[in-house]
Amino acid sequence: MSTLLICIIVVATALLAVALTGLLFYLVVKKYFDNEQKVRLLEMRIEEHKESLRVVSPIRLQAYERMALFLERISPNSLVLRCYRPGMDMSTLQSEMTRSIRDEWEHNLSQQVYMSSDVWQKIRQAKEEMINIVNSSAATLDKDAAPTELAGRVFATVTQKDLPTDAALEFMKAEIKSYFE
Repeated sequence: MSTLLICIIVVATALLAVALTGLLFYLVVKKYFDNEQKVRLLEMRIEEHKESLRVVSPIRLQAYERMALFLERISPNSLVLRCYRPGMDMSTLQSEMTRSIRDEWEHNLSQQVYMSSDVWQKIRQAKEEMINIVNSSAATLDKDAAPTELAGRVFATVTQKDLPTDAALEFMKAEIKSYFE
């Protein structure tokens, strides 16, 4: 082999080594900067999320508080005590109780914006079940029955099964608890 050929091979090998080293350096640096960019984006998202939680959490907690109050207000004890007035007949008490539940519901409709659809569905279901309990209890009584009989029938119905308001409240508490874990 001639020395020229050997020199060409040595130079080509050296250039190949330099090219491979340069390529390797480029890939390592590119990977490093890509990772740094991802870390910065992730940090920005975390900060944005923290900021949104600072703003939304108090509003969301207020919504949960209002709906807890709603569930307490439509529970049988509270409902009967709030709606019953001496001298009213059974059908008037029935109307007052169902009206009270619907009014409370309409007053709190906007709270659904701040809650999960699962919690909202449980609360809606509790409201519907309470209206059904009042109406079905009234349907089992004579038209001229005393309002205290309706109240007693409502209480008897809910003692035979779990209160729908309690089930919704427990579901709501579990969701709130999950935000803080």
